Amino acid sequence: MRQTSCLRDFIRYATLNVLGMLGLSCYILADTFFIAKGLGADGLAALNLALPVYSLVHGCGLMAGMGGGIRFSILRSQGRQDAVDSVFTHAASFVLLLAALFVVLGLTCPDLIAGALGAEGQIRGMSRTYLRVILLFSPLFLSNELLLCFVRNDGAPQLTMAAMLSGSLSNILLDYVFIFPLDMGIFGAVLATGIAPAVSLLIMLPFFLKKRNHFHLRGCPLGLPLLRRDLADIFSGGLPSLIAEVSSGIVILVFNMIILRLEGNVGVAAYGVIANLSLVVIAVYTGIAQGIQPLISGAYGKNMYGDIRLLLRYAISALAVLSAGIYAGIFFGAEWIAGVFNSGADPLLQRIAVRGLLIYFTGCAAAGFNIILSACFTSTEHGRPAHILSLLRGSVLIIPMAFSLALCWGMTGVWLAFPATETIVCLLGILCLFLQKAQVP
Repeated sequence: MRQTSCLRDFIRYATLNVLGMLGLSCYILADTFFIAKGLGADGLAALNLALPVYSLVHGCGLMAGMGGGIRFSILRSQGRQDAVDSVFTHAASFVLLLAALFVVLGLTCPDLIAGALGAEGQIRGMSRTYLRVILLFSPLFLSNELLLCFVRNDGAPQLTMAAMLSGSLSNILLDYVFIFPLDMGIFGAVLATGIAPAVSLLIMLPFFLKKRNHFHLRGCPLGLPLLRRDLADIFSGGLPSLIAEVSSGIVILVFNMIILRLEGNVGVAAYGVIANLSLVVIAVYTGIAQGIQPLISGAYGKNMYGDIRLLLRYAISALAVLSAGIYAGIFFGAEWIAGVFNSGADPLLQRIAVRGLLIYFTGCAAAGFNIILSACFTSTEHGRPAHILSLLRGSVLIIPMAFSLALCWGMTGVWLAFPATETIVCLLGILCLFLQKAQVP
């Protein structure tokens, strides 16, 4: 009976979160598609060069949301309402501080950031515009990520799915309107992206107006020890999410540098197709991980370790099935996928992108396993192995791997860096799982 209940909860939470994450990632894919059609390879290269900053903003929001959400779920399962409100208040204060910092950067130095990311000439102007708007809209991005995580942990995964899908659909619609009928160029594309979290927040507003939420801002004296403890919990639970997002941006930056040297802007544009499609694929795995997180954290708070084992087993089974379908679609559709974004029918871009798709995505199953395993560790307040795995796959291993393999095999080596890294980290993750004394095996 308990197994049936666990399976039902897993299907509900995982399905809703996968759909929501797919919608969320698809608006980046929509940006790629419409920019490729409207602005060509230069626009695609400018978008790809600016993605690391978007990853940083998104990652900071996820860190506050996931770290706070994990602690919220554990505390709520134990009936500790005052502690729940304390965690949310401190998470919201942290987000406010980050938002202020990003807005200042957007007002003062987007051109400097664009140059540091490698943008030059006309591409630099486009990247500067994209960065300025992303940074100025960062309060919306950060607030949206925070509330999505807390609302999901508050037992409303269907609402978070609706919020994410509504934001994504509005972005796709506005992308088309701003880029084509209104001819607003890359400013239109990034403006559509900036409006999306506002739509998502509006969808979640009734949840608070009807007072269905079990987390609140409190103005009570919280004290320095409590502040330190709450922030430590938020960082511990949310750091792997930040590492994953920031590392994604760093990896994109490093890959751009290597590919610029090997194939120039056409190569960067081809990588833009792969990097953005990768965001969608990783979103599927992140959806599974975020789906099981409230369930695992709640079970952990109640010492129901058998449920944790069942949920992890269901997640890995779903990962295997989805990964097989994803790679089959890429294997048989690589020419078509590359062609969709190759608006100028550039044969060099097509050739680089197709080969990259076939090699790069052989690592998707291992990447999914690493994401799910990290979420399982953090959901049970065992952050250290999650931090190690995230750092290894995010920068410590993949960056030297990219340089060394590119030196040996050129572009083929660049594409191989991702599957090689994820496979090694996957094996280390399995070792951590067996060595971990916690109740997650």
